[in-house]
Amino acid sequence: MRTTHADDRTTRARLRDTAIEVFARDGFSATVRTIADAAGVSPGLVIHHFGSKEKLRSECDDHVLRRTREVNEASLDVGAGPQAFGGILTTLDTIDEDGPRIVYLIRSLQAGGDMARQLLDHLAGDAEATFRHGVVTGTVRPSRDERARARYMVAQSMGALLVDVVMHPPADWSDAGSILRSYVDRVLVPATEVAVHGVMADESLLDTVLAYREEHDAPTN
Repeated sequence: MRTTHADDRTTRARLRDTAIEVFARDGFSATVRTIADAAGVSPGLVIHHFGSKEKLRSECDDHVLRRTREVNEASLDVGAGPQAFGGILTTLDTIDEDGPRIVYLIRSLQAGGDMARQLLDHLAGDAEATFRHGVVTGTVRPSRDERARARYMVAQSMGALLVDVVMHPPADWSDAGSILRSYVDRVLVPATEVAVHGVMADESLLDTVLAYREEHDAPTN
């Protein structure tokens, strides 16, 4: 009879975290054996805890999403304003810790398919909830369409990171902290400036867009 339940939970979390690092480094073609070798265990132990590589991947997805939600909410709770959703503008002192999580997100988008779409949908839902929280606490301006804004911001932040790794291919995918640090060095100021001040000097463009939309959305007889 197995009695080491606490140890099992610790081992399961360690295997999950190792899998996130390996998937971030090698992509989702990484094998169970590669993950087991990185964790210093047998492939059988990985299968014992998760059942299959697909179920391990699902648990990694859930953990990455949960951690991303926590980071986004914490950034608002301290009153510093919203970070780019998906955790892109992670603070410099936590980049090494958060690097594998962000690179895992990149790998998910690169892989595409249903998993990527589900991941983006979850990120967008979390972003919307976080924005609404920010509106309530006064750290975020309200939007005319909170759902659309959240989805746009996720597309912008994750798309910008995908473009960046194409323009600046990482020499070493295993160094997630370095990948994120170089990206943050390039985008931190302009991304924050856009988030805080926007681009246009007045609201005339928005007024034009809203008027156009109202005209074209109006019912016709």
